[in-house]
Amino acid sequence: MKTPTLSLLFLVVALPVLAQSPDPEPPPPQQPPAEPKASFKPSVFVGGGVGAGFGTIDYVAVAPLVGFRVAPRVDLGVQPFYRWTRDGRYSPSVSTSEYGAGLFTRVRIIHGLFGEADYEYTSYEYLNGGGGTTRDTHHGILAGAGYAFPVGGNVGLYASALYDFTYDDNGTYSTYDSPVRFQVGVSVGF
Repeated sequence: MKTPTLSLLFLVVALPVLAQSPDPEPPPPQQPPAEPKASFKPSVFVGGGVGAGFGTIDYVAVAPLVGFRVAPRVDLGVQPFYRWTRDGRYSPSVSTSEYGAGLFTRVRIIHGLFGEADYEYTSYEYLNGGGGTTRDTHHGILAGAGYAFPVGGNVGLYASALYDFTYDDNGTYSTYDSPVRFQVGVSVGF
């Protein structure tokens, strides 16, 4: 009788020991396959510039900018503008306004350096011989280069020099005193 009691005792002691063996680890959850990353993601950027000057000639200018990256190195955009000027050299002083928009293409060459081509439409006023102002328009074709550098995060500053190929200094009124234009502005996302 000792054998069945010993066998029973062995089973009572051995079963709890077997029950404490670790369960096999479950297989790791399967992750869905990663989607291939696109080599190019179109993006929108905004920015522009403001300006003001006070003295004999006062002016205030506003020029917001909206652009769209159409290829990894190519941006297209539009920049409407408005400029108000008061010329105190005349008595009484003469106030004029200019407004219009520019369409631009920028191509990044290397690092922050870019080439730029613009078409600009301007409706402007100028002083006529009778003491009043006359409104006219100008269609400008400009090209040049610039440099954009980051300030922090997604914000950057840009500066460019453009040459106006439609500039005419033979007595025809122009909205600028020179065919060369310098621009400085800020952008977010460029």
